[in-house]
Amino acid sequence: MADPAMSVSPYWELTFDADGDVDQGERDRLLREARQRGVADLIVFSHGWNNQRAGATRLYSRFFAPIPRLAPRAKIGYVGVIWPSMEFPDQPIPDFARTPATAARPVAPPALDADTRHALLDAFPGNAPVIDQIARMLDQHPPQDAELEEFGRLVRTLVEVVPPGPQALFGADTLAEGVPQCEPRMFAVGCTAEMCGQFAQALDRLAAPQSTGPVREFALPNPWKGARELLRQAAYYAMKRRAGTVGERGLGPVIGRLAAVAPEVRVHLVGHSFGGRLVSFALRGLPEGVRSVKSVTLLQGAFSHYAFAARLPEDARSGGVLQGQQNRVDGPLVCCYSHFDSALGTLYPLASRMADDACSFAAADLVRVLGDKWGALGHDGVRAVPGTPSLTLDEALNSPLPASGCVNVDACTVVCHGAAPTGAHSDIVHPELARVVLAAGRIGRPAAASASPV
Repeated sequence: MADPAMSVSPYWELTFDADGDVDQGERDRLLREARQRGVADLIVFSHGWNNQRAGATRLYSRFFAPIPRLAPRAKIGYVGVIWPSMEFPDQPIPDFARTPATAARPVAPPALDADTRHALLDAFPGNAPVIDQIARMLDQHPPQDAELEEFGRLVRTLVEVVPPGPQALFGADTLAEGVPQCEPRMFAVGCTAEMCGQFAQALDRLAAPQSTGPVREFALPNPWKGARELLRQAAYYAMKRRAGTVGERGLGPVIGRLAAVAPEVRVHLVGHSFGGRLVSFALRGLPEGVRSVKSVTLLQGAFSHYAFAARLPEDARSGGVLQGQQNRVDGPLVCCYSHFDSALGTLYPLASRMADDACSFAAADLVRVLGDKWGALGHDGVRAVPGTPSLTLDEALNSPLPASGCVNVDACTVVCHGAAPTGAHSDIVHPELARVVLAAGRIGRPAAASASPV
């Protein structure tokens, strides 16, 4: 149901559950009213990490607000996707400018605060006893190794997918997200102490002041210091899996049904963070022959920068999980990225590396962990897709965008600020980025004026 405080009209919402099932009343309302309201261009926006519907709706209202002024003659409709994602309220994504007095403190408190507990309950309903036991163990730090392994078992219980649930099909979490595996190594039985110890070392190193001198040796921290990070990464992995599920099984088929009843409506997908993963997987869920998606704009997308690659740099026999899906778009797939995004530049590659069952991580390996192999496209753009142009934001706004294929846009001139601890990752509400969405979809422009490639 539309929020009365929404800044634009007509506006619809599409609510999906964790398995990608849509609220049928909302879907039918959109299918019925889009043609009735004379919509020519429909902008569909998916949030990423988020705890509540109200937060997602506020994001949509703020992002959409300048669009009627920027394209006053366009007949635009707006859709906000609501899906069961979550964030840890105290995401410890560091700015790395810590004083010696604060550097020795833990990156995050060991216990689960009330906000985090409620977020977990919302994201994983019916698991209150498991979450309560996890909270007690994080408070108490029991010294026995067996207790740490029990903590790992509880975390696995919280995020596991019980077959034959559809989310099991979206669990790949490897280099390019294209090689299926049962579960990441960090959740494997018997690995909890090792993984927590490695997370603790990594977080200690990230919390230390920057130094240009040689790496100093230090005592190994208590592995319980990394236990909270294990829980955080488990929730992260579950949300990543869920975004793919909702996109392919939920949003893609809805777009297909809209194309059947209102073929004249041009659809433009926009996704932030994991929402970028969601709208990208929606391309895989489009029915055969549907060409109504005219543009995709990814804002700080939280998935592999090799996702669209047909061949991986380190394994030419494999491709990304979304290889070739940009060809399902009857227009460009635009990836806006920023090197100021510390969420994607630090913890995303750390999580990707820790999910690989053939690799381990040590604090001294930090630079290599954050290298090309484990990057997110919201941090450095689409990789290994031949012919992908790289534009500055100014170039993207003042020259016609390519008519098709992947396009990288460096948005660091606007995506560069943000309150701690998430940094620039959520710094996406800018008129310039709204203009990118309009430019990608050729909304409000004569079609002939936008067909020239860069």
